[in-house]
Amino acid sequence: MKQLLLGNEAFARGLYEAGCSFVSSYPGTPSTEITEFAAKYPELYAEWAPNEKVAMEAAFGASLAGKRSFCGMKHVGLNVAADPLFTISYTGVNGGMVIGVADDAGMHSSQNEQDSRHYAKAAKLPMLEPSDSMEAKDFVSLAYEISERFDTPVLIKMCTRIAHSQSIVTLGERKYSPAKSYVKNPAKYIMMPANARQRHPVVENRLAALQSFAETAYCNRTEWAEDRSLGIITSSTAYQYVKEIFGDKVSVLKLGMIWPLPKKLISDFASKVERLVVVEELDGFIESFCNSLGIPVEGKSLFPEIGELSQSAVAKALGVNTPLGIRLPEAIPPRPPVMCAGCPHRGLYYVLQKLKLTVLGDIGCYTLGAVAPLNAVDSVICMGASVSGIHGFNLANEGASDKNTVAVIGDSTFMHSGMTGLVNIAYNNSNSTVIILDNSITGMTGHQHNPTTGYNLKGDPAAKVDLEALCKALGIERVRVVDPYDLKQCESVIREELSVDAPSVVISRRPCALLKYVKHAPALRVDPDRCVGCKMCMKIGCPAISIAAGKAKVDNTLCTGCGICQQLCKFSALEGEK
Repeated sequence: MKQLLLGNEAFARGLYEAGCSFVSSYPGTPSTEITEFAAKYPELYAEWAPNEKVAMEAAFGASLAGKRSFCGMKHVGLNVAADPLFTISYTGVNGGMVIGVADDAGMHSSQNEQDSRHYAKAAKLPMLEPSDSMEAKDFVSLAYEISERFDTPVLIKMCTRIAHSQSIVTLGERKYSPAKSYVKNPAKYIMMPANARQRHPVVENRLAALQSFAETAYCNRTEWAEDRSLGIITSSTAYQYVKEIFGDKVSVLKLGMIWPLPKKLISDFASKVERLVVVEELDGFIESFCNSLGIPVEGKSLFPEIGELSQSAVAKALGVNTPLGIRLPEAIPPRPPVMCAGCPHRGLYYVLQKLKLTVLGDIGCYTLGAVAPLNAVDSVICMGASVSGIHGFNLANEGASDKNTVAVIGDSTFMHSGMTGLVNIAYNNSNSTVIILDNSITGMTGHQHNPTTGYNLKGDPAAKVDLEALCKALGIERVRVVDPYDLKQCESVIREELSVDAPSVVISRRPCALLKYVKHAPALRVDPDRCVGCKMCMKIGCPAISIAAGKAKVDNTLCTGCGICQQLCKFSALEGEK
């Protein structure tokens, strides 16, 4: 049977068909849907872990027990999981283990561009890279075969375009994969120095064997054309662009196993074409490998190392003048991202801006507090950095007359990597105030549950972390809770906590306005006789409010009746339902 599937959906189908039993991931665009679709198969145990490091370690544990396992994450999540990644390269596996990582070239929803192929090379692990949904499914089975044959975890690299585009997939049946027995083996699994030194040669020998395997692996294929004046080596999305431009008119070496790369296959291909070009996104990874073999090749002299490629960009770089796509008659006006109408973070950020505070931000939809008109965030680095950063920032400013810095972090991000930073604040008695923006969900990646929501990945009731009790257990004596819809309360509590010479936590608690169970008040309306057009209500940047004919206007299809704008209007021009 054939179906049209997203790349991530096809990946999940691959996990099912390959006999995977255990899935542990942390949500991160563009990887999230792999685990969400995997959770729909009752044969697979699937969970959200607090962070990517925990997910990888849990998946390794399942592999150690003899079951086929998987963990998924986005590219920056692999940074978090790098510690176990490099060491399980030494231990190898018992049951097959696959690690999915999704890169985000173009930074559609990420704080950096990162080429995860370098992790495969650095950790000396095999990496596969599909170029459509069918390969996303099939490469999972191949990855498990490689994992168990070569005693290694296997990385599968997705990217935004492959993860979130659809193509035809032929479905197969689930293959029964019997669990392997666990056998105690300290020399293999206990990575103390004496054992690790013995395992390193094993890793090097495995890499050599994998390179030989890559020479004939079906995922690496040569597509010859009659005209061999141009030969292109490519992979992933770039392969699709090349085929859309040239069809069968140029010879192509399509690489599905991106590490280790096949030396003989590449050398043979290069020897049979007049001009050799590598088409790849971000870094010149394949190009550098060709250079190491002494093969003359063009790559980053033609294509940028920044951002996504496109059909037009590839065509232009290779001198093809065939029109690709349609140019719109008018430019589309930019639409900067904005917090949703009724977002509970809006009121809290307005207060922080009003108090002219320095705000160390974090990763989540609340990062949007950095944009106009709120402009309330000063830095955003990575998950948990706000809590760790404020400690250093305040100690560096020790002795300053005013305490005017806070950190903001979401509930899910706090569970991911904010707790250790808060322990550091408490342990070293840092005079810092951390605001946990508790919207009862992992919002930015599409409303996934986390340890603070009381539900697991499949929506079943689960243990719920009590944030107030947790913060106190971590050593913070001053813990306050505010409603971000109440501007006076937020301002009063924040002023008070900043005036105290002690570590403190303020929990700004109200559920995300988009959650289905949240019941909203009726939309507000503007009394035109009272509105003087002062635009005070516009200062919160709510998409439900605009100005028309010099007066405020409320879009009742967007307004949630949160009442924040009412608290700003000095003329009582904004009214609720009477």
